[in-house]
This record gives sequence, C-alpha cells and structure tokens, in this order.
Amino acid sequence: MASLYADENFHGKVTEELRQLGHDVLTAYQAGQAGQGIPDPAVLAFAVTLRRAVLTHNRRDFIRLHRSTPAHFGIVVCTNDNDFVAAAQRIHRALLGNAPLDNKLLRVNKPATP
Repeated sequence: MASLYADENFHGKVTEELRQLGHDVLTAYQAGQAGQGIPDPAVLAFAVTLRRAVLTHNRRDFIRLHRSTPAHFGIVVCTNDNDFVAAAQRIHRALLGNAPLDNKLLRVNKPATP
C-alpha cells in the first residue's frame, strides 16, 4: 500500500478511510506542519524527505510542481467530494493501479453528475 503525506487542506475523514483500506497516511497536522503557511514547494520537499507521495486538493499548484520537480515520490491531486468513502475508494483504486508512484502525478476526480 502507499505511503502518503496529506497536506493541511486535505480532509481528515478521507485520510481515515484510506487508512482503513491499508494505506499509511501521515497528515500535516500529525507532522507538526499545519497552520504555518508553508509554501507548496516546501510541502513537496518535506514529503520527499519522508519518501511519501503528496495527497492534496491543491491541483493547480501541485500539477505545476510536478512539472518543475522531476524527482518525487508521487503527487495525488484530488477534487473535493463530501462523500468521503467514495473519494477514498477512488484514490485507493488510482493508487493500486499506478504503483509505484515515484515521479508520477495522479489525478483523482469526482465523477460529473448528470
């Protein structure tokens, strides 16, 4: 299973569901990195030191970081979804289908509603 670092804006209930699915998820709060206004490049650098993929809703900035930072342990950008279980399931499937995550960008989007 994946080793993930959830940035401070990522929803805790989704991280809980991902843990239930067997993933190792460290949150910014648990790491003492929350509420400090840490710039996105530093968030990615911190995740790299931990050998973890970043889990974020901040799609625009982290897609840009993926393009400019060739060596990382993965970036998973997700749309917000209030159905935490469904969101975790989509992320879980994407992680399983793309292992290993090294240097990859995964986009996990909420399905469009008709």
